[in-house]
Amino acid sequence: MKSASKFEKIAARCWNLLNEGKPFTPIFITGTLILFNFDSLFNRQEAVSFGIAFLVIVPLLVIFYLYDFPLFLRNYLWLPLVAFTFLWQNTNLPLLLFAVCLYFFFTVFFWGTLYYHLRIGTSWLNFTRFWKLVLKNSDSTSGNAQEQLPKVMLILSVWNMVFQNHQSGDHLPLMEIGYFYVGLLVFTLILHHFLFDWKPIPYKEFTNGPKISPKGISNRVVVIVVDGMRKERFYEANTPFLDKLKENGTEYLNMETVYPARTVVCFTSMFSGTYSFEHGIKSNMVWKTGMRVESIFDSLRKVGKKGRLLAVAHLVDSMGDDVDTFTAVMHNDKADPVIMEHARRIMKEQDPELMVIQMIATDQTGHSRGVLYDEYIQKIEEADKLIEQFVEHLEIEEKMDDTTLIICADHGQADGIGGHGHLDEGERYVPFFMHGPAIEKGKKIQEKQSLVSLAPTIAYLLGAPYPSHSRGRVLTEAIIDKKEEKEIETTENHRFPASL
Repeated sequence: MKSASKFEKIAARCWNLLNEGKPFTPIFITGTLILFNFDSLFNRQEAVSFGIAFLVIVPLLVIFYLYDFPLFLRNYLWLPLVAFTFLWQNTNLPLLLFAVCLYFFFTVFFWGTLYYHLRIGTSWLNFTRFWKLVLKNSDSTSGNAQEQLPKVMLILSVWNMVFQNHQSGDHLPLMEIGYFYVGLLVFTLILHHFLFDWKPIPYKEFTNGPKISPKGISNRVVVIVVDGMRKERFYEANTPFLDKLKENGTEYLNMETVYPARTVVCFTSMFSGTYSFEHGIKSNMVWKTGMRVESIFDSLRKVGKKGRLLAVAHLVDSMGDDVDTFTAVMHNDKADPVIMEHARRIMKEQDPELMVIQMIATDQTGHSRGVLYDEYIQKIEEADKLIEQFVEHLEIEEKMDDTTLIICADHGQADGIGGHGHLDEGERYVPFFMHGPAIEKGKKIQEKQSLVSLAPTIAYLLGAPYPSHSRGRVLTEAIIDKKEEKEIETTENHRFPASL
């Protein structure tokens, strides 16, 4: 399997500048202004007016960079635009129409069609569905039309008014614009203080789990993360092997992801045991590589054990050399089979005590084709078969003896382009279940838990110290704590998938 090249890792970071809503808005606004006034930039006087007008809109760009307006908050973005139109009655319809057309060209045709065709092989007709997904998307990405368009229209309207006034020598209403900005900031602060209230409550204390046995509970832990697997869609899919695993293991019915529910944030939290405010990874766009705290991979090294993460390129930004990367530039029908084949090779050649595998086809289908269509269910069902084949292979290789298997998702996916980040419906709670000789059988846990518990639970299972800043609780209710119960089980009952 082809690993992610250095170029692909850099390209992934560059793409996140356009994918993440925060950097996209100023980039898109600047590009729109330059394209719309391209000829004017060659005229010195007009270029000066252009620059002065741009400086005036910088505070707006800062406000919208600092504050997201995801989910229903985006509805309130139209009020400042209406207020501006009422106060100044200055609207450049050609400019706004140009911006709207450019926005949909980027999202629907460049991103939703060209990009996905070249990267994962979607049809050249993907735009016929993707425009609907862009209109429905509710998370603060560039593909959230209902958030991006009012922001863009407001900023461009302010810029155009100042640009025209400066060119014509008219009075620049800088004082009035300043008051408008103050009002917008106060409006934003009030909204976020009283309405932005859906973030999960983090664990306040560091992990205070049971005493760790140097021998550990399991010889090996295998974690398979089906990226972006929405919980209710998983339950709707025909997944006989995964169903047997969860029915003969312990399932957590209310496992909550972290905030913001972006892939790099989720994986970093899952394998450090803490949150973005502590590990420093706050989005897929990582400005400074490397997390600020220990990971489970660091903990394992302390006791002479090895852990490997097989994942896409941008997870290197967080976990560095602990990641075996795979290229994400391949047809989506081939992605997961190739990933699982690579995982077999790592298990054979490196034989790690902890093996973490990221399967990406389900997530990529949700982003490119939507989560409410049959293609998304199909990818979950394909993942089920691939996981079964992988476990059977490890059985043949005698690598499943005394092994704990954990299946989960890093986040769900919302409607639209499968957006995730701000915990809309379908994002917040994820599938999570454990299976193995050390795991209780047929147990269902109703109490709400958090994915930050994954790292300390792995540490407990493998006899490694808890990561330095781990705050998750050890999922002890899933672990058989009586050694004599394990000793009387037959070898057959320990095996996968015969025990199912």
